[in-house]
Amino acid sequence: MLDMDVEAKEGNKRAESEFLTDNLLSDDLERIATHLWIMTTTSSANVNPLHHQRVKGRLIVVTEDCRLHLVWIHYHIFIKSVPRYLLSYAFWETHLDQKPGSLNFRIAQQDRLRLVSNDIDWASFRQFTGDLSPIEDAAVSRRYCFGELILARLNFYAPLLLRKFYFEQVHRQYGDYFTRLYCPMLFVFAAVSAILNSMQVALAADQPMAVHRASTSGCTPQDEN
Repeated sequence: MLDMDVEAKEGNKRAESEFLTDNLLSDDLERIATHLWIMTTTSSANVNPLHHQRVKGRLIVVTEDCRLHLVWIHYHIFIKSVPRYLLSYAFWETHLDQKPGSLNFRIAQQDRLRLVSNDIDWASFRQFTGDLSPIEDAAVSRRYCFGELILARLNFYAPLLLRKFYFEQVHRQYGDYFTRLYCPMLFVFAAVSAILNSMQVALAADQPMAVHRASTSGCTPQDEN
């Protein structure tokens, strides 16, 4: 009987661990975390508050996909809502080793967003999150050492780093598709132009030398006398 209880508890722990991994970690971004420095600033502080997102003219799009959390494109930024279990002391004590502004808190609770549940007040939320400030970047997912990410850059590097055609396909218009090709096409055009220009310079430099050699070989000793 005890063995069955132990097995049941271990099974529950595994299921909980898989659930948390699927909901809070991005396998793709974890795989390329060491390369994210080429796409954005290496700082977990590279995250704009919600009110500053509005100043930048960005529309906040709520998503349940942790891969897209804090990823932005054009005038849209994707933000994952706060799961209720993350606001539970029991959860933190069981699963983890271990000041948002009031304006941002009110924005997060707006009906259009619901990033934080409306039955949680500002004082309780501030008290709860106050203990999180000592946590170092090394103690969290490596993806969040980089803050906000630009989706266009993730899609650009996805074929190289993830072996995928794109990280996340948001728009399906031809304009967005061809936009991804502008940089590679521009690079190829510039490289080909540089090669052709160098060939033209080499040919132009060889032409006077060829004329000189031809005139020299055509000169006989009698002509010299």
